[in-house]
Amino acid sequence: MGRIFTFKNFNIADWFSFYRILAVPILVALIWFGEQQIFAWFLLISYSTDAIDGFLARRLKITSARGSQLDSIGDQITLVMGLIGIWFFENDFILENCKLILLAFTPYILQMIIAFRKYGKATAFHTYLAKTSAVVQSVFILWLLFFGPVYWLFYFMVINGVLETIEEITLIFMYNDWVEDVKGIYWALKDERRLKNKTG
Repeated sequence: MGRIFTFKNFNIADWFSFYRILAVPILVALIWFGEQQIFAWFLLISYSTDAIDGFLARRLKITSARGSQLDSIGDQITLVMGLIGIWFFENDFILENCKLILLAFTPYILQMIIAFRKYGKATAFHTYLAKTSAVVQSVFILWLLFFGPVYWLFYFMVINGVLETIEEITLIFMYNDWVEDVKGIYWALKDERRLKNKTG
């Protein structure tokens, strides 16, 4: 069945990840023209494709290291576009909470630096905490763009994001080689890939 959904070495799940990357010029243009509502709808579509590609990859059993990395790149680009969007459309909220936002982003930047220095690319652990954080982030950003700020959701997003980043950094130090799809630290402790790398 995998062949039916494969075109030029990329399967259908990969193309949903590609959409998030290809949507960037559209999102940038909508920011440029000040179309907040249309931007929010396109961003919603991008977030939706994140759930779709993961579902298809598991359902059709077409998961791969390339697909996991592509998914992670798409996620990160979509997050960045969402943040750029709220910077332009909800600038007052950003300036009002800039210290807390910078505090939350510091560990994320540190995690990216450590990952690139160790693996030469971004991580693709896709932990449960990372998935939860991505959902909370997308809900908050979309709610902010459509309806305005909800502060309890904002604080929950920040706390969840910091915890998720700390877990990612911990996992980087636990795995000598780049791996994909680690559910969390508890599962990493029992992961044969980590144990093999450690003994090898």
